[in-house]
Amino acid sequence: MRAREPLALLLAIFYAVNYTFAEKSKFYYMESLCKDHFLQRQYRKLDGGVLWSRNERNLDCTVTFQTHSILQRFMLHFDLLQLDCNDHLYVYDGAHATAPPKADLSCRNTKQQVGALFTRSNFVTLKYVTDNWGTDANGFKLVITAVKDPKHGCKEFRCKQREFCVSADLTCDGVDHCADGSDEDTVALCPESGGSGSSSTWLVVAGGAGLLLALIAATLGCCLCRRRAANRRTHLHLQQMNVSNGGGAGAAPDPGVGTRLPGNWALPAGPRGYSVARPGRLRARAAR
Repeated sequence: MRAREPLALLLAIFYAVNYTFAEKSKFYYMESLCKDHFLQRQYRKLDGGVLWSRNERNLDCTVTFQTHSILQRFMLHFDLLQLDCNDHLYVYDGAHATAPPKADLSCRNTKQQVGALFTRSNFVTLKYVTDNWGTDANGFKLVITAVKDPKHGCKEFRCKQREFCVSADLTCDGVDHCADGSDEDTVALCPESGGSGSSSTWLVVAGGAGLLLALIAATLGCCLCRRRAANRRTHLHLQQMNVSNGGGAGAAPDPGVGTRLPGNWALPAGPRGYSVARPGRLRARAAR
């Protein structure tokens, strides 16, 4: 196995684990959504998500979200709403931006004035149009949550104020999905710092880090074994050359001592080789 393969496998597993964990609560940025026109035409199924916008210019894009169940509908509320007067955010109750919008939001709207918006269907479509001017203060933070009416029964988490049922995975994740703070109640529901959602996040991160360390160790071990095998092959090759040049074939080499070869192998060219060769004796032999 090559050294790259364990790292590629690690990245695939790490992203798969994090993607699975974040499947219930997603974060989108308008700039990235609006750049990919193919993704704009896709219905995104979610239980809860946050849509961020900050001073995007020259946009004209439409995105559609869908609930996982036909018994659900969407609740939308803003944590931040500060649009430029030439920018518009249109909210449509359905899968297409065709009928008159449920809301046309611009600079005249505030998050307190808009409050919570509810769809009648299990689709919501957003169309965002901006001009070529703005400041870093312009934008919005929109929380989108799939809710189920109390009459359908609730087997997950029931919001306190309106008694809507939302996914239990949306609790203690730092986002107010119920619009009343009940899913982020740090006293009753999330007593620990950051809540259970944060603890789950740290568990996933810790698991990914442990897997990363294990694969790195396996990769280093594989590289070390390959290097040792290469050294053994080189050592064996030198022994065979020693035998072919008249060395002792039956003598077992001392593993703690390097391979000693006669002739030029033992006395290589260079200053050290000539000094070991004792030039005085060579001249004496030549004189004979």
